[in-house]
Formats: sequence, C-alpha cells, structure tokens
Amino acid sequence: MTYLKIDNNKGYFRIDETKEEWTELDQISKDDLLKLIDVATTQEFQMDEYKDELLQNPAHNIIYRNIYGKFNELLNNKTRFQDSVNAMYKTAIDKYTVELSAESEEENASG
Repeated sequence: MTYLKIDNNKGYFRIDETKEEWTELDQISKDDLLKLIDVATTQEFQMDEYKDELLQNPAHNIIYRNIYGKFNELLNNKTRFQDSVNAMYKTAIDKYTVELSAESEEENASG
C-alpha cells in the first residue's frame, strides 16, 4: 500500500490505508511521522520514488526528499533491525519460556 506519493508537483501522505484521504506533506506532524514509522515496520509500505523534477513546490521537495531517504533506509534495513531486536531479547525470551514451561509442568503434575 502506498503511503507517500507525488501528485501535481506536490508531496502527499496518508496514515489510513482504507481511505483515499491524502494530506499535503507540509502539514505532516511528529505524530504522523511516528504512525508512518509504525506502518513501515509492521505492514507493506510503499512510496513514490523521489524525483526532484516532479516536486516543484520547494517545501514539499525538501520534506519529501528527507522523508523518502529515511524511510528508504529503514525499509532496506528492516530485516536487519528485526533480527537485531530478536537477538537482543532472545536470552530473556528463552529464559522465561523455560520458566513458564517448568511451572506449567509442575502444576500438571500436582493437579
């Protein structure tokens, strides 16, 4: 699903994939960016490729270029980030999984 697009020399974004409601990029807020990051890390996230000549509005050009660059980097490294997080918490997950299994077995044996 596309969340960032270029249309009529301006950049647009949307948060809700179920609506065709696009907002001009110069109206984006910190909360909007955080929601887009969440979507990009958990769902299929697409965006129009940045092309300088398609964005005649200077503010939209600067904003789109920067957001596109950061999101492109995030999407390209998404798997590596997820693997890193999983590895970081693997020890804790394994420890508590073993403890919960042992408790469950004890309850079943005494019950």
